[in-house]
Amino acid sequence: MKTIRLFDLVGSFAEDKDLAALLRTKEILPALSAGDEIEIDFSGITLATQSFIHALISEAIRVGGEEALDKISFKNCGIAPKGIIQTVVQYVLETLEEA
Repeated sequence: MKTIRLFDLVGSFAEDKDLAALLRTKEILPALSAGDEIEIDFSGITLATQSFIHALISEAIRVGGEEALDKISFKNCGIAPKGIIQTVVQYVLETLEEA
């Protein structure tokens, strides 16, 4: 299992969507393509923007569907980031259904 500790990269406020996109392309998508699981550790993260979360996970869900969510876990995720993750996941899944 691959673990990404966000606090080490972004501090307590996850807002840099360019960094999120880099994590997606360099870490998340290759691991999922290899059949590995990903743990995204939110320890120390108090806030995250929707654009950060969207850039981080939306493509993985679009490519891998709901099965990708079975391989991604969100550890130590507080209420605010968890709500944003749920919003992004719901949005991406709804757009997949419409397509």
